[in-house]
Parts: sequence; structure tokens; C-alpha cells
Amino acid sequence: MNFRIGQGIDFHQLAEGRELWLGGVKIPSDRGAVAHSDGDVLIHAICDAILGAAALHDIGYHFPDTDMKYKDIDSKILLKRCIELVSGKGFSIINIDSTVCLEKPKIAPYIEEMCVVLAKIAGIETDAVSVKATTTEKMGFTGRGEGIVALASVILKK
Repeated sequence: MNFRIGQGIDFHQLAEGRELWLGGVKIPSDRGAVAHSDGDVLIHAICDAILGAAALHDIGYHFPDTDMKYKDIDSKILLKRCIELVSGKGFSIINIDSTVCLEKPKIAPYIEEMCVVLAKIAGIETDAVSVKATTTEKMGFTGRGEGIVALASVILKK
């Protein structure tokens, strides 16, 4: 069996008047991600991890922010398409591990729902998806509430 490990990271600025989507779940917040798509940094990091593990470039290569057909697109659609791309190369996802760096709002109450959403799209069991949350202890742009970061790792098998 052939195993591949991929990692992904994504950053977005936060601004008032935008929705905050994480892991395919809308999070109540007075600030959301500034982005061409819906700005779901968690799904974007997972997409990059999946694509990277299969040596299929990155999310921007497949879904450029210069293409208006991706304007405000639901990132769950992008994740589904990334999974289809790696499936086309004979890969399937074993697990997803991820971390969201955000000072506020607290996202712990939504993590279980995120895992359910992500697992359903990936076609894996919920216990094969991990979403963790951390702050940056008020340091840097995330600590000041100016932005959000997500990191993800995946294992694929062929």
C-alpha cells in the first residue's frame, strides 16, 4: 500500500461585515474572513494538504482567485473537488488533523459539527477527523484579531 502525507496552511484577514466559516460551519461572529471565496481557512488548509499529498499543486492552482466563477464559492464545494482530484489518482483519505489559530470567537462549541461536516465530505469516519483550536496568546496579527490561520495534515492511501 502506498501512503502519502500532506500538509496545508492558510491565512485570511478578518473584517467586520463578513461571515466566519470554519470547517463548513457558520460561526457566529462580528468579524469574518476577507477572501475571494467564503474564506473558510480550515477547509482551504485541508484542501492544500490533500492536494499536496498527491503532488497536485495547491488550491490556488486549481481554483484561482482571479476566476470569477469561484467568487464567494462555498469552500465545501472546493473540498469535494479536491477529493475528486486525488481520487482520480487512486488515493483515498485515511485521516485529517487540523488546528485553527484564532483569538476570538471561541470555536470549541462548533468543533464536533465541523468534524461531522468534514468527515461526510471526505467519506471517512468522524473519529478520523481532528479539529483543534488555539490562540496565539494575544501575539501577532491573530492575537490582535486582525486575522486567522489554519493548519492541516492528511494521510492518503493508494
